[in-house]
Amino acid sequence: MTNTTETTTTPYEQPPVPEDSNRPTHIVRKKRGPGRKSDFETLGVAWAHEDGKFYVKLYGTQVIEGGFYVFPNRNDNPEAGR
Repeated sequence: MTNTTETTTTPYEQPPVPEDSNRPTHIVRKKRGPGRKSDFETLGVAWAHEDGKFYVKLYGTQVIEGGFYVFPNRNDNPEAGR
């Protein structure tokens, strides 16, 4: 008898984060410029909670006009632990 665990996630789901990890699960960014050639400015980081809510921590003191985006954090992102 073999016990195997298989987990699958969609591109919008985050894999489970170990409870002892304090790394942010998401990056907070604001779009700068119009159209497809626009850039994103990193505003901070966020942590997803089990109940679907987010804790968002912004860098510095900013006035954000027009809202912001919360993107899943990728492990290869150098700004992940800032």
